[in-house]
Amino acid sequence: MSTVTATELRSNVYRILDEVLDSGRAQEVVRKGRKLLIVPAEAKRRRLDELPRRKITTCSFEELVETSWEHAWEPGS
Repeated sequence: MSTVTATELRSNVYRILDEVLDSGRAQEVVRKGRKLLIVPAEAKRRRLDELPRRKITTCSFEELVETSWEHAWEPGS
């Protein structure tokens, strides 16, 4: 998913809307530091690997799986 500014959207609104409709992928627009998404109302079914992803962890999958919380666990809390 690409990101455009509101100014870029204004300049290319019909092209961007056509791309969203043709591809079925959301378009991210940044306005005043906040993000908006333009998505087709009847989106094509997408494969899992085509879905937009947001990075929510700062470690690798292996580090996440191997993380131990035993030191932070307090029975009865």
